[in-house]
Amino acid sequence: MRRLLLLRHAKTEKDGPTGRDRDRRLDERGHRDAQEIGAYIAEHGLVPAQAFVSTAVRTRQTWDIVSKEWPEVTVDHLDELYGADAGGLLGIVRAAVGDDPQSLLVVAHNPGLHEFALALAGSGSARARQALHDNLPTSGLIVIDFPVDDWSGISFRRGRLERFVSPRLLKEGSDGA
Repeated sequence: MRRLLLLRHAKTEKDGPTGRDRDRRLDERGHRDAQEIGAYIAEHGLVPAQAFVSTAVRTRQTWDIVSKEWPEVTVDHLDELYGADAGGLLGIVRAAVGDDPQSLLVVAHNPGLHEFALALAGSGSARARQALHDNLPTSGLIVIDFPVDDWSGISFRRGRLERFVSPRLLKEGSDGA
């Protein structure tokens, strides 16, 4: 089995210091939300073996915050995650062969990340699937399991959505399972 975690970057400022979208930084709420999701991941035994993180400033900052209290996790910063669509994300994840991690976290952007999650989740929690269908907010975390022996075997509609959480859902008392 392989477990894929998808995390949208945390809340950002409207404009970056350079005016480039890639340079947008997290705002105060983004810092708080990333800390909350990082703690949730650790508390629920979801810490991945490896992470792929977009090279945009906001995704790198999100990664730095969520992973602060985790043990060593291998991280690769991938330029191709920025602006990737569902098909591109599938190709990136399928290529995760390095140390053949059992669990992989991807920290990236909408709309591609949301479309990717919707395309992957063929079964799982009806409540989580409905919540995910509506929106993938900043700091939204999706956990999808695949009954495959290696990453090259994952495909659309074959994943089981195990949980979907966001800071807002956690405040409402829903753990997303």
